[in-house]
Amino acid sequence: MIDATGPGLPVVRHWGVELADADAQRVGRGLGEPLPVNSPDPPVPVSMSPEASAGYMGRPGLRGHRAGKSWSSSFTLTGVDVSNALATFTALDHRAELELVTEVELTSSALARVRHRLTNRGSTPYVLDGLEVALPVPPHADEVLDFTGRWARERHPQRRPFDHGAWVRENRRGRTGHDATIGLIAGTRGFGFTGGEVWAIHVAWSGNHVTYSQRLPESQPILGGGELLLGGEVILAEDETYSSPWIYAAYSDQGLNGMSAAFHRWLRARPHHPGPERPRPVVLNTWEAVYFDHDHDRLRGLAEVAAGIGVERFVLDDGWFAGRRNSSAGLGDWHVDPDVWPDGLGPLVDYVDELGMEFGLWVEPEMINPDSDLFRAHPEWVLGPAQGVLPVTGRRQQVLNLAHPAAYRYILDRLDQLLGEYNIAYLKWDHNRDLIDAGHEGHASVHGQTLAVYRLLDELRRKHPRVEMESCSSGGARIDLQILEYTERVWASDCNDALERQAIQRWTGLFLPPELVGAHVGPPRSHTTSRTHDLSFRMATAIFGHLGLEWDLLTATDDERQQLRQAIALYREIRSLLHTGTVVRGDHPDPSAWVHGVVSEDRSTAVFAYVQLTTSVDAVPAPWRMPGLDPHRSYRVTVLEKAGRPATTGRVAPAWFSSGEIEAGGRVLGAIGLTPPILAPEQALVVRLDSVGGFPH
Repeated sequence: MIDATGPGLPVVRHWGVELADADAQRVGRGLGEPLPVNSPDPPVPVSMSPEASAGYMGRPGLRGHRAGKSWSSSFTLTGVDVSNALATFTALDHRAELELVTEVELTSSALARVRHRLTNRGSTPYVLDGLEVALPVPPHADEVLDFTGRWARERHPQRRPFDHGAWVRENRRGRTGHDATIGLIAGTRGFGFTGGEVWAIHVAWSGNHVTYSQRLPESQPILGGGELLLGGEVILAEDETYSSPWIYAAYSDQGLNGMSAAFHRWLRARPHHPGPERPRPVVLNTWEAVYFDHDHDRLRGLAEVAAGIGVERFVLDDGWFAGRRNSSAGLGDWHVDPDVWPDGLGPLVDYVDELGMEFGLWVEPEMINPDSDLFRAHPEWVLGPAQGVLPVTGRRQQVLNLAHPAAYRYILDRLDQLLGEYNIAYLKWDHNRDLIDAGHEGHASVHGQTLAVYRLLDELRRKHPRVEMESCSSGGARIDLQILEYTERVWASDCNDALERQAIQRWTGLFLPPELVGAHVGPPRSHTTSRTHDLSFRMATAIFGHLGLEWDLLTATDDERQQLRQAIALYREIRSLLHTGTVVRGDHPDPSAWVHGVVSEDRSTAVFAYVQLTTSVDAVPAPWRMPGLDPHRSYRVTVLEKAGRPATTGRVAPAWFSSGEIEAGGRVLGAIGLTPPILAPEQALVVRLDSVGGFPH
């Protein structure tokens, strides 16, 4: 609820539970606040762009200056326009000669999004240092949850009290980042998946960004964020405008599950979202199968086995282009290597087509190796602090400056020609290093590079609308809602270890629905952790995303191939449910086990997993409660064994598990639960629930 009755910037009076009209009007006018001693005389409003000129002593929404002057803003509201679900507020600062437009959109999914647009109305340049959105939360939000990570271990939670001061998460990596927080969540004490009030924000930007929470002794707590601008990166000329990233915001009085559902509903409502009319094809990616060892006959054999077990998309990973026999050379030379592929990619592409699969290809267009023909011809196309000065290498590569018109045109033309020459249905678009000292013509240029990437992706989509793209970035280092405006899925992590993936997918899935999150079954022994897992556990983990394989199937046994064939058939049978239903997670009392599932929109069917991560301190497991079911229905619970039964350690299993099914009411399953078998660690049990009737209300 926004109050735009004052002379200054609009103020959010209420963000939370829905109010009756009369109550909303009272709150919208403000209920009055006491004034403490030793504070500004007038009440201090906390707008969506807080201002020091109004007496606010925290982080200002706008930071900038004109050669050291006009460093403090004081906006006056000049216009309000409300059209359907979009409210636009226009304000002017006559002294600083700036115009600020704030857009607030309320979506049908219960998700809101906010952004600012700043225009320089003066005749001299305005140096913009930061423009961020701030949203207030009530004082009873007294805990904060955010996320951190690293390569192969992305998006792990960290939780703390919402104390006085600021908790500021800055990302300066030039991409979204392995360690960046996918969201910042404030909540009431003890909030969980199924209970408590939560307020969440997400900064939709794929470059440098900041997300923060702040609580001052004399003002309302806030969550905020925006793009993190480097010095001199944005200098606005007269009448030039800068737009901040969208900040997405969700409130839930039903814990994290309610917040998650709002993000999922919004993403699924987008016109370009890969919905049920385009089922997510089962993928085989060749990276962990062959790495750089591209042999046509071996790859044909791999494709044949893949098609035989039900794979629907075959993706040729790194190593197909000129000079690319290892990771130290070739990036930028986007021509098929004639030494490896004397007849081009055509024979393999055609064979994959004949087998009934789509063909996909790996690219890394934003990068360049110093050992490449492109670098030798155009060293000036590298992002750097000054002409002729190169940043330190990362993964033996530099970053191609896509803000350079000639470099941009070269990459666009090469990709356009590749997609025109071959029947390519899918690009795995990688980005394998952070941006360091990223400059263009002597100025910092992470902002310009990020916009150029968006423009490149958008232009390729217009030219090749049927080609799907994946955002991969050393695994999961570029996952945000803005990159998803141009891509159809993300690669959650380079780690295919099923145990690690349980956590990575759990927390990535808090914001993204399963059909957008690539999840692959790796070989028995993980290439990133050296752990060994049963196929049943690997499949039970991957099936709750966009399923794929990353495994040299030529080395798989006949039994393993048969298990894969059965499990893929199961995925194809239930993927419409998994990719349209409501994702739920349970607050299980034993931290050694996790509970999650997907419930159909009409709550007639569901798929749930009980995941035993480690051994438990308890000899007998706690009941397995399944949230989100219809309490007035009865369900048949069936054990899904197509990928193999999980290993157990108990002497006697529950009767329902031994028989393979049981009938129970939704209220019983949600409130009391089923006693699970005693699973060995790193095992998972998957069940399907189908409604078999209702109970009288």
